[in-house]
Amino acid sequence: MKIVADVLVAAVALTHLYILVLEMFLWRTPRGRAVFDTTPEFADATATMAGNQGLYNGFLAAGLLWGLITDHAAFQFKLFFLTCVIIAGLYGAATGVRRALFGQSIPAALAAAAVLIAG
Repeated sequence: MKIVADVLVAAVALTHLYILVLEMFLWRTPRGRAVFDTTPEFADATATMAGNQGLYNGFLAAGLLWGLITDHAAFQFKLFFLTCVIIAGLYGAATGVRRALFGQSIPAALAAAAVLIAG
């Protein structure tokens, strides 16, 4: 079960690294605008904010990856950062980005459940 938990944690971490790239580097590109359904004008006006959000997604990914590679407090790292992802996804879903529930919260909740079961 530990392998399943680690694979799920890694998948959540990689998702957040992808979001980092989208928000920090591809925000104004057609790919970034398509993912977030924004106009070129909106993307230009919000690029700094999106970069900041991307940085936070990078911190979530870093914490999850740290939890995968460390022997010290790995369980706590994984659960803490998965909880952060769950909360971020719930907030996103509650404020109009419904796909955050399915793209962030549910995968993170499944990974957290697997981490808890793997103990």
